[in-house]
Amino acid sequence: MTIRRWACALLTLFLTTGAGARAPAHDAASSGPQRVEFPSLDAPDGLAIMLPAWWFRAPAEGAPSRAPAPVVVMLHGCRGMLNRNGEPAERYRDYAALLNAQGWDAIAVDSLSPRGETELCTQREGTRKVTQIQRRRDALGALEWLAAQPGVDASRLALLGWSNGGSTVLSATNLNHSEVARSRTRPRYAAAFYPGCETEGRRGYRPVSDTLLLVGLADDWTPSTPCQVLASEKSGYAVRVEAFEGAHHGFDGKAALTLRRDVPNGVNPGQGVHVGADAQAREQSRQILIQALQQAFTR
Repeated sequence: MTIRRWACALLTLFLTTGAGARAPAHDAASSGPQRVEFPSLDAPDGLAIMLPAWWFRAPAEGAPSRAPAPVVVMLHGCRGMLNRNGEPAERYRDYAALLNAQGWDAIAVDSLSPRGETELCTQREGTRKVTQIQRRRDALGALEWLAAQPGVDASRLALLGWSNGGSTVLSATNLNHSEVARSRTRPRYAAAFYPGCETEGRRGYRPVSDTLLLVGLADDWTPSTPCQVLASEKSGYAVRVEAFEGAHHGFDGKAALTLRRDVPNGVNPGQGVHVGADAQAREQSRQILIQALQQAFTR
């Protein structure tokens, strides 16, 4: 082994054990999220990619200290995690507040910025600069890093993703990937909003945990049918699909329905895709998500 490769391997070991990652300086909840960094399992040339993340901690309810908390890892869609101010976008702040209200922490992970990208939506599938392999390794790195942090209940971790991040949830929980099968830390639960299910469906989906898929029946970007087929396969854990009539991609957001002609992928490539909120599906899906996580975290 050359001196350079030996040094890279030693540095990656240092980072992945947690010593080299930037962890929160204190346990108490603050007025906003704490920015942290942790190593992905994606390590080109033996050097781990360091991922920025925002840790939203649940209030301690007046106690001087708190018991170790469950943590939900939030994985962004193809638009990325950040708004124009370089902060977590409204969707992720809203979900963090929803999860914090249950007494759970949430951590929002940015997979794009450290790789020099701001969005993937307008990049054609197969040419995207950030791949599902990389994002799977980001999710696995998040789980391993969190499990080593004080104040975290490592037995109650969950993955939650949207669209491209939802596809990452499926990839990071599929035992047919060797690095998932080898992973030392596994989530208690996994949930995905309108993921692309074709790839993991073709591979064969063997989940490491119970999994919830929340999909819109009118979605012409990541259609619901492949997810329903994936869920019909028998495995050791339950894969549950909740499908919402008339709901399009992004149904749990707040923006009005629009046609995005700049997206080259979808059911009808070149014709654009519809994205927009559905108030009823939004409320129902949030309730279903919280109930599912409550059941998982109290088992």
